Amino acid sequence: MTAPTPDLKTLIRRLEKRHQKKQAATALIAGTAVLGLTVLVAPLFAQKEVTPVAVAPETVTTPASDAFEAVRLEGKAAIVYDLVTGETLYEKNSRSQLPLASLTKLLTVYAAAESLDNGSTVTITDTALLSDGESGFSAGETFAFGDLARLALVSSSNDATAAIAETAASARATTGKNMLASAASALGLAQTYALNGTGLDESTSVSGGYGSAKDIAVLSGKLLEIAPEIANATINSSVSIRSREGVLHTLPNTNPGVGRIPSALLSKTGFTDLAGGNLAVVYDAGIGHPIAIVVLGSSREGRFTDVNTLLTRTNEYFAGVNDQR
Repeated sequence: MTAPTPDLKTLIRRLEKRHQKKQAATALIAGTAVLGLTVLVAPLFAQKEVTPVAVAPETVTTPASDAFEAVRLEGKAAIVYDLVTGETLYEKNSRSQLPLASLTKLLTVYAAAESLDNGSTVTITDTALLSDGESGFSAGETFAFGDLARLALVSSSNDATAAIAETAASARATTGKNMLASAASALGLAQTYALNGTGLDESTSVSGGYGSAKDIAVLSGKLLEIAPEIANATINSSVSIRSREGVLHTLPNTNPGVGRIPSALLSKTGFTDLAGGNLAVVYDAGIGHPIAIVVLGSSREGRFTDVNTLLTRTNEYFAGVNDQR
């Protein structure tokens, strides 16, 4: 007996079912393949993800003990300034503008060194001799700038400094006041200006020069750079120079204790009624590591005590830093 021929609808349904079965089989095979591939490959990626990355350990720097804690100074302002790093290690009113007295001479010699060679001739004029103080010079005596500058700083000679300021200003075709203002501006000494080259008080209420402890620290470092022979002479107990006329002049250092400063590079004193006692010192705290210590507005004797205190504390500071290395 012959089977009945399926109608068209039945035939279509059968074909659809076969097609669905094929799709399911294909999907099953594909899924199995993907699963197998995942099983093989996944460990590779997993291994990369869990592999630890080498990271440098964090460096923790413990600061040195506060060597400057509870420092007591007589001076109105002070600073301990690292001339290598530009770091202020200690400060007390370090940006206050105060009378400089003879620390002004550092600016005068710096400004002159920019326009005069060490061998340039400086003449002691009658005008220069009008300055307070007696250094034993005669009008018309001539000196090499380098020699006279050494004497001016070591002995804080006012007539020597006045003669230097006159010669340097003339070489620049300007006034002494403008020359000093230009030098201070070029160095970025925002609190510093001078009415004369010596720092002598102009009156009972006006100083010959004003500046801050920070400015003087920076200036001291710059003078060491531009005129090291002149600056280094200031650590000697006395200075002797000879004029071109053959006259020998010998004067003592105004800092009688300069020889007790270890590795000293520069020393400059200052004292007037308005300023009180000022002192700037630069010393080498390590090989090629100059530190400037400046005290302003102390007393005649207190300036030396103040600087010695800061010098001791600075050495303690660097001892603490070295112990941590």
